Amino acid sequence: MQKSQKILIGAGAGVLALAAIAALAGPVIYRDFIAPPAASAPTLSTEESMTAGEPSGEKLDPQKLLGTWKVSEGSEAGYRVDEVLNGTDVTVTGRTEQVTGEFTIGGDGLTLERAQLEVDVASISTDSAQRDAYFRDDALRTGEFPTATFTLTDPVSLDAAPESGAVVKTEATGELTIAGVTRTVTASVEVTSDGETAQIAGSIPITFADFGVQAPSLGFVSVEDSGSVEFQLTAARG
Repeated sequence: MQKSQKILIGAGAGVLALAAIAALAGPVIYRDFIAPPAASAPTLSTEESMTAGEPSGEKLDPQKLLGTWKVSEGSEAGYRVDEVLNGTDVTVTGRTEQVTGEFTIGGDGLTLERAQLEVDVASISTDSAQRDAYFRDDALRTGEFPTATFTLTDPVSLDAAPESGAVVKTEATGELTIAGVTRTVTASVEVTSDGETAQIAGSIPITFADFGVQAPSLGFVSVEDSGSVEFQLTAARG
């Protein structure tokens, strides 16, 4: 075999080897170096979270908490889901700041009697315009169902007034509506307040099929059939 033919064969084998490595390593490179990291899970319990302040030792006056609190600027909501891209696990988070809602505290000032949240799901975005288009147009059908809502169905009560700035963990049961389908869900919630503003963080585990949402599977990428709805909110007295 002539030397030039050997060189060409060797070069061709090298190209095939590089292509194979790229096919295998591409998803890992995408996950670790190209795609932005997934947003942190909503919480008020770390230094990086948005909190109302450190516990002051002074208990909140329940009577001053009575009334309506409205979701205000700085709030966001969205989803978290795991994808498998060519065998590589990738966590995806979508977020929007288009969130509205109200909370009503009544009774003794320690009971959340009503809560209503509404999210503009058409404005939820990730790092991929193609993924966003699928979730917006095909999965969530936002042309027909532009919003998702959560409505509290069971009052949430505290045993005693917390300290100003302390983080309280609780659960809230309500009706979640996505793509026109309503299901009863339970949200894990963290709340902190200084008496004038409040921060609320939480998540709701969901199975997409329960809401008539078909998770995509395109051969090279598939989406897990469950995920979570997440929210990190600021509320101010109405």
